[in-house]
Amino acid sequence: MPGNSQRRGRRTTAKKGASAGTGGKNRERLRGRGKTLPADERPWHKGYSGDEQLPSRTAWKQEKERRAASAEGRAPKIGVPGTKSTTRVGASRAGGGGAARGAGASRGGTARGGGRAAGSARAGPRVAPGRRSAPPKEAAELLLGRNPVLEALRTHVPATALYVAQGIDIDDRVTEIVRTAGDRGIPVLEVSRAELDRMTGGVLHQGVGLQVPPFAYEPFDDLLAAASEAVAPLLVALDGVTDPRNLGAVVRSAAAFGAHGVFLPERRAAGMTATAWRTSAGAAARLPIAQVTNLTRSLKQCQESGFTVVGLDADGATSVYDLEAAVGPLVVVVGSEGRGLSRLVGSTCDLRVSIPMTATVESLNASVAAAVTLAEVARRRAGAV
Repeated sequence: MPGNSQRRGRRTTAKKGASAGTGGKNRERLRGRGKTLPADERPWHKGYSGDEQLPSRTAWKQEKERRAASAEGRAPKIGVPGTKSTTRVGASRAGGGGAARGAGASRGGTARGGGRAAGSARAGPRVAPGRRSAPPKEAAELLLGRNPVLEALRTHVPATALYVAQGIDIDDRVTEIVRTAGDRGIPVLEVSRAELDRMTGGVLHQGVGLQVPPFAYEPFDDLLAAASEAVAPLLVALDGVTDPRNLGAVVRSAAAFGAHGVFLPERRAAGMTATAWRTSAGAAARLPIAQVTNLTRSLKQCQESGFTVVGLDADGATSVYDLEAAVGPLVVVVGSEGRGLSRLVGSTCDLRVSIPMTATVESLNASVAAAVTLAEVARRRAGAV
């Protein structure tokens, strides 16, 4: 007989293939398994926090996480067996009770995501060493420093968490910070100083950090309308200032010398990051700040509203001490750190103003030049009253 029909173990019945539409799987393999349970309801997950006895491997994973957290001086990132909440460890040493370190403190975050501040760094997921991950455009920021945090709380800036370092030197500002955060229902989390250093990337934090949503910019039309109602409106525009420290310093000077708002371009310029917040020493919470798509168009809109647009230029023909337009509606434009005013912005300005210097110095820092000009404008306006 041809073939191998006489071999041992030969099939004597017809082979049944898979059902049509199963992709090679039988019908029972295609049945739904129901909804995916949360981690704390899955007995095999290390985050399980049910009442039933844990499987041996899950218990081993949780014990391993507890040991690692204890060695690193942080809270374990697991649930507490028998409860539906995360671990809370310790009580506050700053301003009495009410402060505790939550499980999210080990990553510097709350339900909105971890927060860190290193220059203009934003809160986001941790990445493996050697890899670079672009942070999300809209992410939480961590405000640092006692003055910025206190000013943000005083002006009711939305906040999701307050971090207080253990062993912090308590003064009136820290006491008010903790009390205000407690009154507003903001979680107060006590963390070690080393943990706060890690969260901030080594930036000076003075023992406190406030996690806030991304900075809420004022619409430019609203800013312009509100300034136009003042007797002698004063606005400050920034043309391509890329250093957040310079931005924060300009905002601080603008608030100190009576400006009614600051506006800056959305692209190729620094925004109100955690570093700019800190440099402004809390002034960003009191002064409206707007972002505009086209700075030249916004300056022309100011001119149509009766403002005189003055650009700071080291080669300007008009001295700041001869600026007669200072007593009227004024927009002071500050150029970038290196190239100064751009061509289109410079041609849009009604005047180009320089600051006389006796020493042989090429130019002043952008924030210093803005402070000198705003101080002279404030002096002229005080004398004109």
